[in-house]
Amino acid sequence: MSLPTARSITHSHSGDERVMLTYEERFLRRKVLTTQGGTEFLVDLAQTTSLGGGDAFELEDGRLFEVIAAEEALLEVTGSDLTRLAWHIGNRHTPCQIEAGRLLIQSNHVLLDMLQKLGATLREVTEPFTPEGGAYGHGRTHGHSH
Repeated sequence: MSLPTARSITHSHSGDERVMLTYEERFLRRKVLTTQGGTEFLVDLAQTTSLGGGDAFELEDGRLFEVIAAEEALLEVTGSDLTRLAWHIGNRHTPCQIEAGRLLIQSNHVLLDMLQKLGATLREVTEPFTPEGGAYGHGRTHGHSH
């Protein structure tokens, strides 16, 4: 028996079923996934793709399976000079979710130590992670070959 297959992504913000994925899991090309309702399906995209919450896998049979950002362990960064803290995080090419009064990053002991030394207030939280995309394109960028 062959699995239902998704070969494309749409920016639907709705779907027949939902699949919950962490930030790392939302970067894929080919993988078998299972929806919250228990439906297994194959993702078979032409290239590795960074998915955001609200994107949907478009199956060959027309169904849409919405991508939901899963909760994961993160580090909340606050402080009096959030702009400076954001600069140091970005300078290390670290994915960062930027909000009005805080930054969210994946837990990392090296960054935790650096941010503490810079005067940041840090708190462990469990939330969905939707960091900013790359400046030179949508989604993630790796390295400097933009």
